[in-house]
This record gives sequence, C-alpha cells and structure tokens, in this order.
Amino acid sequence: MNQELWDKARSFHGHECPGLAIGVKACEAAIEKLGIGTSDDEELVCITENDACGVDAVQALLSCTMGKGNLILRPTGKMAFPFFDRKNDRRIRMVLTARNNDMERTAYMQYLLDAPADTLFKFSKPSFSLPERARLFQSVTCEVCGESAPEHKIRLQEGKRVCLDCFKDYHRGW
Repeated sequence: MNQELWDKARSFHGHECPGLAIGVKACEAAIEKLGIGTSDDEELVCITENDACGVDAVQALLSCTMGKGNLILRPTGKMAFPFFDRKNDRRIRMVLTARNNDMERTAYMQYLLDAPADTLFKFSKPSFSLPERARLFQSVTCEVCGESAPEHKIRLQEGKRVCLDCFKDYHRGW
C-alpha cells in the first residue's frame, strides 16, 4: 500500500472505510498500468460505474472531477472504474472481484489495502467509447420557473422552453 496516497484520500474523504480502500487500489492500478498521474484538465477521464466512497479516491488522487468534465458517472451500480488516457490513447476498466467473506470491516479494509491489485480486480478494455471533451452551452431561461439551464437540457412543451424539472414527460403505457 502507498501510505501517502491512502493518507491523501482519507483526508479528502473524511474517514477510513473499505470503499475508500477500493478506490485507492483502483487509482494505484491505473497509475501503474496506464503510467498516468494527476489530470490537469481532461487528459485522464474516469467513467465511474458507481457513486460510492471509492470515487472520492479518484477525485483526490487523480484529479478527476465532475466540474472539469473528466469524472463521469455511468450508474451501473458495479464497483467498476474505467479510465481513459486521452493523451496516449490508452484505456483500462477494472472491476472489483474481491469479496469480504465475512471479514470484520477493519480487517477487510486492511486486506484491500495490502493485496496486489491483480488479485482484487479483473482488468479489461472498456466496452464503450470515450465521450467527447466537455463543451460549453448557452444558458436558456425556463419559461415556467425562470431558472437557467444549459440549452441541451431544455425541452419544448406547449410552445415554451422548459427545464427538466418543469418538463412533464408524456407516457401512454408501456
């Protein structure tokens, strides 16, 4: 385990837990297998498949954030971390295969931190493509609530431009 990475992730996350340990090990594996470091802009992209504690490690250790557009949630619910290196056109997806097997929480966390990444994760290429870089969109004011939203999140309803919160979806069954 890289103690410096663990301390940095723990400080960002606020406490120690097995989920954070999973994220730290995923980041360590990405650093090793892709030869990457922190991301100043969108060179490195993580399309996390979960919204659990491990994602905080990705933010703290690799500088992937939603605000920069290089941390994207693809909510499959899987403990999976696909990484894309735009600069070198490399990519890897890691899925947690390690199981707790009735270990006490602290013991499981320590197991995760101490075990080699190759015993914790299955590695493959992502089955989906890297999305385009983040774009800037014009803001449009909703004609119902008066709040602004980016133009790609606006819908037309009864001739008015409305935000997703005000839009009433149309369903007729199935």
